[in-house]
Amino acid sequence: MKSIDPTSQSVQDNYKLLIGSIIPRPIAFVTTLSSEGVLNAAPFSFFNIVTANPPMIAVSVQRKPGGVQKDTARNAVHAGEFVVHIAQESYIEAINVTAANVPPDESEVALAGLTTVASERIAVPGVAEAGIRMECVLEQALPLGGDGQSPACDLLIGRVVQFHIDESLYEKGRIDAKALMPVSRLAGSDYAKLGEQFMIERPS
Repeated sequence: MKSIDPTSQSVQDNYKLLIGSIIPRPIAFVTTLSSEGVLNAAPFSFFNIVTANPPMIAVSVQRKPGGVQKDTARNAVHAGEFVVHIAQESYIEAINVTAANVPPDESEVALAGLTTVASERIAVPGVAEAGIRMECVLEQALPLGGDGQSPACDLLIGRVVQFHIDESLYEKGRIDAKALMPVSRLAGSDYAKLGEQFMIERPS
């Protein structure tokens, strides 16, 4: 068993251990609106549920070198809302296109050839290709980590105010995971599909 003190190695080395160990990671495909009205989109794999009462989800947006906020975090904080879509096999290639480093005044949604769809409760549009999307109001934005000079990330906690779920995925209040065909993130350029499923009954 190799024992490693994270303070004895670089941030990049710690990053490699984290993304290689904590797998698979669900991917949040997030749309936001800039103050100039540009629809921004990007994927994030530091993503999960916070609570169901009320429904909240969290997306950690890592900052650029020098502590500069990414468009997603800046827009979400400014507008106070964003849309989270679940990554699926059907449009994962387009999601990958949106990961390109483009200027803030250019829409990754247009770049990827995705279709916008109006939200019901917030101003930020969603993407029609997604089988599941969640309209979110920003509950909290927490700058975390870093070296004391600037944070390393912005943890966006969003309260879901509207779910949009394709009828083919919705069955008696539950999501059909096999029909969803979600895509998860591994390390490097690797992704994973759902794979084999099995059940284990929880002890009473």
